[in-house]
Formats: sequence, structure tokens, C-alpha cells
Amino acid sequence: MRDLSHIRTVIVKVGSSSLTNDQGIIDEEKMLKIVSQLAYIKRKGMDVILVSSGAQAAGMGVLGIKKKPAAMAKKQALAAVGQAKLMEHYEDLFRIFHLRCAQILVNHGDFDDRKRLTNLENAVDALLKYGVIPIINENDTLAVEEIKVGDNDTLASLMVPVVNGDILILMSDIDGLYDDNPHENPEAKRIPYVGDVSEVEGYAKESSSQVGTGGMITKISAAKVVNAYGCDMAIIHAGQENSLRRFMDGEELGTLFDGHRERDLSARKHWIMYRSNPKGKIIVDAGAFRAIQNRHTSLLPKGIIGVEGDFMISSVVDIANNKGELCGRGIANYSSDEIKLIKGLRTDEIESVLHYKDYDEVVHANNMVVIS
Repeated sequence: MRDLSHIRTVIVKVGSSSLTNDQGIIDEEKMLKIVSQLAYIKRKGMDVILVSSGAQAAGMGVLGIKKKPAAMAKKQALAAVGQAKLMEHYEDLFRIFHLRCAQILVNHGDFDDRKRLTNLENAVDALLKYGVIPIINENDTLAVEEIKVGDNDTLASLMVPVVNGDILILMSDIDGLYDDNPHENPEAKRIPYVGDVSEVEGYAKESSSQVGTGGMITKISAAKVVNAYGCDMAIIHAGQENSLRRFMDGEELGTLFDGHRERDLSARKHWIMYRSNPKGKIIVDAGAFRAIQNRHTSLLPKGIIGVEGDFMISSVVDIANNKGELCGRGIANYSSDEIKLIKGLRTDEIESVLHYKDYDEVVHANNMVVIS
């Protein structure tokens, strides 16, 4: 039996394939089984956050469409129609268990912008204090590539720091991580426990689902984000009888990615690395590259040889050499135009060029994540 006694806040992600029938239409019986298990967790005194796919599938059912369209505008229309229907299903089903739920639609910008992120954190916290189950989904109606999270495995992982989650459970159409593709290799073995995500990255395979967007690759990436925050993650099969309930009772189902309850990154550095989109790139010489990677030093103007992109002060930027290899990501103390003027200079020359100097460092080590 697994010891999950430390868990107080649970994030559950349910994929489209776990909510739909063979035609890709919402299956209320499947939804009821999931909702009943969420109610069970809630009654054990835990906070529950649900990240749910299924808006486009619900829209297909409302409009009588048998096959998901390829055109983006039509997908967005399906999401607009289906999101309301999906929430109607959830409200009706949670009401059976005398529970209330609420809808929150997000895009990557809600995690990227610190003020919007704070608003999201406050809103979810208030819902949990009211005893309401937040249901999170990407705002697919308005999503374009520049602001999309992309898939709900990633979205669920980004929610972990928002709610200070203890475990993220991905309910999928596979019962865990295997050492090979179990659909092609009958000798493939399920891996019940992962202590270090980097050791199993080679096992990640693309999705075989016709209705979802995330495969094992996105799940491994999600585990990296979650474990770096000191949070556990699990993959379980949504179709197995009471799999969520049994998992939370300690049964060794699926695959558990151990977060060890120790953060590799502070909340600030976790935001820099995983929840923000870099707005540009600073190119550094070989000496600065080695110093950042080997000694985690701050980046001074002297080591900079170029700048890519247009960005403002306090933007998150990548730091790389002229081959494009990354050594870090951090918050810039100067804008791209200012860095172009002071690159290659000593720190005591900054003020004579910019006519002000708030910082010696272009990126301070405290606001930088080193990338090996």
C-alpha cells in the first residue's frame, strides 16, 4: 500500500478520451463515475481541483457532428457551444452528491503575467474556502498559438503552484508509464514508481488517442514541472473500476512520480522556468556561459555579445551562447534596447551610457534558473 497521508490538496486531470464514447461524444455514465470518485475524495476532507477536457466533444454532441473538424475556427465554435454544455453536465452530476462546482477558463497568459497569476490564485483559493470544486479548462474559444497552453496535461501541471497542490493525478486511457509501447509489445512492463523523471524520459511515446491532444510525452513533461515543485504526480486508467478512489486509498495502481516533497526550485524560479514564456534571448560569450552553468553567477554586461527580440525591463529571457545552447533563463534588469547599448561594457560604464544604473547585473543569479 502507498502512503498518501500527506496529501491535502488534489488536482485531478481528466482527458477527453475518459469522458467520451467511441464516437467522441460526451458519455454521462463515464462522467458520473468520475464525479462520484471526486466526491469521495472531497468527503475525506481534501481540497479537490478538476482540470477537465471535453468542451469540443460536448459541442459535437449538441450540434450533432460526428467528426471533429480540422479548421481552427470550427474547433473554437465547438468549444464555445460545448463548454456551457460540459458545465451543465458537471453541475447536474455534482448536485447528486450535494456539491457545487465553478468554471475557470484560462490561457497561458494567465500564468505568464504575475498580476493575472495572482488574481487566478486568489480566485481559486476563495472557491476552495467556499467548499466549491473549481473546474479548469483552457479557453479554447479564444485560444491562438501565441497564448495556448496546448494540452491539459500541461495545464494541470501549471495549476500545481497556483493551489500549492500535493498531488496531480492524470486520469487517462492507459494505466501508467510502460518501458515500451504496450499496444505493440506484449512484454512491456508497467513502471509503478518513478523517483527521478529524467531516468524515464526515453519511455515517452506519442498519443494514440483520437480525441485527446496529449500523449505520454506531455505526461512526462508535466511530471518534470510538478516534481520540481515538490509535488507528486500519478498516471492512472480512468476506465478501471473506481481507479481514482482505489488509488487515493493507497492501492498501487498506475505510476507514481515521487516529488519527494522537497522543491528543487523556489516558487519564483519555478515561475521563471515553467510558467512564463521567454520574451527574448541574450547571447553570451563562452566565459559567461561557463560561469553561469558551473558557478551560477549573475550575468554582467561584460559577458554579453548580442540580444534577440524586443523586451522590456523585468521580462523573462533565455540566456544562450552563439550556437543557440541555453545555459539559463531569468528576469532581465534592463530592456533589450538598453542591453544592446551596454553589452560588452564593465559595470562601472553602464551609467555613462544609459545615464542611470539601477543594477550592476543584467540578470541577477537570484532571478535566474540554470539550465544544464
